[in-house]
Amino acid sequence: MRRFNVTGICVPSKHYMADISVKLDAIIQLIKAGHYFTINRARQYGKTTTLSQLSKKIENDYICARLSFEDAGDENFESSQAFCSMFLLKMAQALKFTAVPPDYAKEWLDENVAGFVALSGHIAKMCKDKKVVLIIDEIDKSANFRVLIHFLGMLRAKYLAAQEDRDQTFHSVILAGVVDIKNLKLKMINDGLYEPVGSESGVYNSPWNIAADFNIDMSFNPAEISSMLYEYESERKTGMNINVMSELIYDFTGGYPFLVSRLCMLIHDTVNMDWSYRGVLNAVKILVNEKNVLFDDLSKNLENNGETFEFLYGLLIVGEKKYYAIGDPVVDQAIMYGYIKRENNRIFTGCFGNGNNLSGDNVYNVGSGYAAISNKIFEMWLSNYFISKDSNVSHIENAVSGSLYDEITSGGSIDMALCLRKFAEHYNEIYAGADTPFLERHGRLLFISYLRPFINGGGFYHIESQLTDLRRMDIVVDYGRDQFIIELKRWSGEADNANAYAQLLSYMDAKNAGTGYLLTFDFRKTRSAVIKTEWVSFGDKRIFSVFV
Repeated sequence: MRRFNVTGICVPSKHYMADISVKLDAIIQLIKAGHYFTINRARQYGKTTTLSQLSKKIENDYICARLSFEDAGDENFESSQAFCSMFLLKMAQALKFTAVPPDYAKEWLDENVAGFVALSGHIAKMCKDKKVVLIIDEIDKSANFRVLIHFLGMLRAKYLAAQEDRDQTFHSVILAGVVDIKNLKLKMINDGLYEPVGSESGVYNSPWNIAADFNIDMSFNPAEISSMLYEYESERKTGMNINVMSELIYDFTGGYPFLVSRLCMLIHDTVNMDWSYRGVLNAVKILVNEKNVLFDDLSKNLENNGETFEFLYGLLIVGEKKYYAIGDPVVDQAIMYGYIKRENNRIFTGCFGNGNNLSGDNVYNVGSGYAAISNKIFEMWLSNYFISKDSNVSHIENAVSGSLYDEITSGGSIDMALCLRKFAEHYNEIYAGADTPFLERHGRLLFISYLRPFINGGGFYHIESQLTDLRRMDIVVDYGRDQFIIELKRWSGEADNANAYAQLLSYMDAKNAGTGYLLTFDFRKTRSAVIKTEWVSFGDKRIFSVFV
């Protein structure tokens, strides 16, 4: 039987795969139009598998050469002669495994091609009266080499000349990788790996500004996840509800291909094929705490880039509203690595104006320009990472004694009201004298750090980042068979506090929860040292409120 796969390329005969035919058809339309374009997506985003399926789907209509520079070696980028020889050899090898005549594949090898002028002429000869599609995967693996810029410049010049029927060249060129090749020269200049010389215009002269926009969503939507689960269910016959499972998996992963497949793999291999809500939650808990290539990359990128760290920390933990401003280097990098998404039509109630209306009439649509963390898996992993890296809060877990743990988690569940009261006591005792900027930045992370030891044994939490802003943060805790909805709120006056109840009640309705919890931080220097707790009823719902 087939299996779920997260390592290397996926093969239909060996692995359960999502049906991405709609995406492939959209890519083929770009090829038909003769476009040159790049597929820039994060690591583990299914680029190589997509290119494999694409090449098979177009092989009857085009001569398709799919190659990669990943194994080319540095020596092949030290001179134009070495690069041209390597490129022609890879072309011949790639075509050897297609339906083209063997002689045509061999003709690509020409020892007289020792530079880009000769290579340009050779490409023209080989593409005459033929529709050749060139696909180069992992193009950014060689992004530190000047010769690659010259190669892209040659392709660009040939493309422009061919538009006027003054040259012949590849019908379509597809470059795939993480780094946007359009910005390759700028990246190399910033990294000190390229210095413009002669008449070059430096950072403004992109070697790939002919590329058409590639706006195809490469993530898996629920229907595509369902197609993979349908293949699985037809063989395994577990009795799962495929539609419910696909929606649930999408809800946690945002359709990130690696996370989708890894979650399915864990459900099958580790939680005994429990294709239920509880099984998915158990698999999510394992996934968030495991070491894998995706999280290794995420950790490395955060360790090496302080601006990205601060951007994501501010977005997820502090609640800063971040614009999804394409062109901002920090935003572009977060997008490139797949860490953020555009949150369309975000609605804030009472965030502007006086917000003195508990009915929720004071609603403002702030448009489509804000960023949110891409998916709940990343939210969980990032919050754990930030706790481990923040010396101001990482020690707080030590405040949870064994007796307190037993008291709060007795009976197979969590006494969340008691947990909030105990946190308030600890907060007032330890942090009452802290300055306001410290508390505003770290207050929420202090609570998450305090909460984490209680739920690590039997559950997990995630932050609803699309609902997070400077005034509020929603945390959902799954523990055992229970789910707890907690809103963290900063004090902004009596009217705004009343509105917080309406917001929490609305979110409780969405989650079908009868009980909610409201933790309000008062960051004013004149705040009261008295801890205020109360249960507040709203019809058949009730909210436990704590002020610190």
